[in-house]
Amino acid sequence: MQPSAYTDLEDLEEFYDSDREMSSYSTDDDQDFDCDGYLKNSAENSDSDQHGESDVIPLDKVQVSAADLGNEYAGFVGLPEVTKLSAKLAIGENSEVINNKRIFTTQSISGTGALRIGSEFLAKYAKNKVIYQPTLTWENHVPVFKFADVDVKQYRYYDKSTCGFDEAGALADIAQIPEGATILLHACAHNPTGIDPSPEQWKKISDIVKKRNLFVFFDTVYQGFASGDVDNDAFAVRYFIEQGHNIILSQSFAKNMGLYGERVGTFSVVTSDADEAARVASQVKILIRPLYSNPPVHRARIASRILSDPALNKQWLGDVKLMVDRIITMRTQLKDLLAKEGSTRNWEHITNQIGMFCFTGINQQQVEKLIKEHSVYLTKDGRISVVGISSNNVAYLAHAPHQVSK
Repeated sequence: MQPSAYTDLEDLEEFYDSDREMSSYSTDDDQDFDCDGYLKNSAENSDSDQHGESDVIPLDKVQVSAADLGNEYAGFVGLPEVTKLSAKLAIGENSEVINNKRIFTTQSISGTGALRIGSEFLAKYAKNKVIYQPTLTWENHVPVFKFADVDVKQYRYYDKSTCGFDEAGALADIAQIPEGATILLHACAHNPTGIDPSPEQWKKISDIVKKRNLFVFFDTVYQGFASGDVDNDAFAVRYFIEQGHNIILSQSFAKNMGLYGERVGTFSVVTSDADEAARVASQVKILIRPLYSNPPVHRARIASRILSDPALNKQWLGDVKLMVDRIITMRTQLKDLLAKEGSTRNWEHITNQIGMFCFTGINQQQVEKLIKEHSVYLTKDGRISVVGISSNNVAYLAHAPHQVSK
């Protein structure tokens, strides 16, 4: 057998820089967590029950008819039933946007895939190729847009002094964003802080965004996981549409349906009329073809059944509420046990925050101590995944942060 033309990375160095880059500090670090990881899942995103076992909704029990089991390509935009139901979940069953066909929706490779479509859409068609993201935001938001050559800038969001929403800073910064730019908003259960604006604060943001004529990009990953109610969690998206904003919307079913490895999501654009929606559809199809061509369909069919079958939908909504209630219980127990440990720090933000994550306010030096001295793993910015906390480990999780922060 003849040797390959490229026997190792050194052979490729004349073509590209092969220096190793730092990986994301959650999923790819599992290999380190498993070495001693007493609290491995405190840094991870997937849900667990009170015993630390996987608490993914049992969707394998959902029956898909034989007629739906074919392996044919779904087409560039995916399964029509998935895109229609996903749009209705986000913007409302009876939205005039849907009735008047003012929205185009395509299936995507989960939430990241939807963001990637959006970044390419902005790069190719936006007049102002810059997106303003909150500080802080999900770490993958920045590279997703930069890789598409969309300029990324920030606006204030998180107040370190209160571990809460920096309303004054956010409103002031948004008011200075150049007209025609895009603003990224987390629809609910902000990642990583767990801090959402109140309805009144959302209204203030909408007013300023409208005055500045900004294009709104909503990232909707945790619908249902903020309050336990999918309609409550859609408040911001629906309010902005009611106020006349034509938005971009990315959705994922990884978290709220437990389809983590199945990559089910959608990308939508709300337009001024049906004709514009048709033009957007043609543009997005052109973008999708070289990105991934066609989305996966099997688990998308399961998502479709969950959203369309009344009995399954009721069960799913109940399961989501059950998981959110458990998250709230774990937050309360953690805060109470920190006080019991003798901590004099104000930990109210643990229960004030919502969703899967808790932004602890612990600094990077303290994070390193937690990992090295207590085998408690969390991201470098002090974020823990509350769904990784169980009745079996919450006491230890309260003890360790107290030791490094007292």
